[in-house]
Amino acid sequence: MDQVTLFQNLVTGVSLGSAYALIAIGYTMVYGILRLINFAHGDIFMMAGYFTIFAVSSFGMPWYITILFVTVVTVILGVTIEKVAYRPLRESPRMSIMISAIGVSYLLVNSATYLFTGLPRAFPQLGFLQKVYHIGDVSAPIVTFITPVVTIVILFVLLYLVNFTKIGMAMRAVSKDFEAARLMGIEINKIISITFVIGCSLAAISAILYFSPRPMVFPFSGFMPGLKCFVAAVLGGIGNIPGAVIGGFIIGLAETFLVGIFPQLTGYSDAFTFVLLIVMLLFRPTGLLGEKIAEKV
Repeated sequence: MDQVTLFQNLVTGVSLGSAYALIAIGYTMVYGILRLINFAHGDIFMMAGYFTIFAVSSFGMPWYITILFVTVVTVILGVTIEKVAYRPLRESPRMSIMISAIGVSYLLVNSATYLFTGLPRAFPQLGFLQKVYHIGDVSAPIVTFITPVVTIVILFVLLYLVNFTKIGMAMRAVSKDFEAARLMGIEINKIISITFVIGCSLAAISAILYFSPRPMVFPFSGFMPGLKCFVAAVLGGIGNIPGAVIGGFIIGLAETFLVGIFPQLTGYSDAFTFVLLIVMLLFRPTGLLGEKIAEKV
C-alpha cells in the first residue's frame, strides 16, 4: 500500500469511525442509565436521514436550518418512543423492555417503507459539506475532515456535562441505583428523558455526517450501522462514553483498512465487525474501558 492510499484510508477510517462513535455514545448512555440496549437507535438514525431529505426537498431549507430542524424532530421522535414504548415497562423484567425496543425498531423500518417507499432516496447536498477538498494527492469531501472534529468536541462536552454538572451528577446517581436516586429527590423520568434527548441529538448529527458522503438513504440503512455501533459500545465498554468513542474509531479504521489491504474481502467487512465482538466477549467481556461489576445474588 503506497503512502497516498494509506493516508486516504486513514482519513476515511477516522471519519467513518467518528460517525460510528456518535451513534455508539447514544447506545452507551441509554444503557448506562436504563440498562437497556436500545435496538431502535439505529433506526432513529435512519429516520434522521429521511428527515433531512424531507427538510431540503419539501421545504428547501438552507443547511444550517436543516441541521436544527432534523435534530429537533429526531429528538421529539426519540423522546416519544421512550414515553410510549419504554416508560410503561420500566418496572417489568428487562427482557420485556428489550423486546419492546426490537418492536419499535421494526415499526420504524416499516413506517419508513410505507411513508417513503422501499426505494433508495438521494441524500441532498448540504451547503459546503459535500465539496471535495484536496490535500496533495488525497481528496475527500470536507465532511470527512469535519466529522472527527465534531466527535471530539462532543466527547469533551459530554464528559464535562456528566462529571461537572448537577444533571451529570443526577445521571450518575440514576445509573447506580434508581431507588436511592428517587429517595434523594432526583426526578428519574426527567433524567431519562434528558438522556434520550442527548442520544437522539447525536443520532441526528451523525446521520447528517454519515449520509453526506454517501448518496442514498433507504429503510434498512440504519440497520447495519446500528449493529456496528452497538459492537463499538461493547468493544469500548458499554456504559462508558470515552470507550464508545474508542470503539467507534477502532471499528471504522479496521473496516476501512481491511477493505483497503484485502479488496477481495469487501463483502465480508461487516462480518469482521462481529468476529471482533466475539473475540472481545471471549477475552474481555467488560470491554476495553469497562469495569467489572459484582452481581448481587
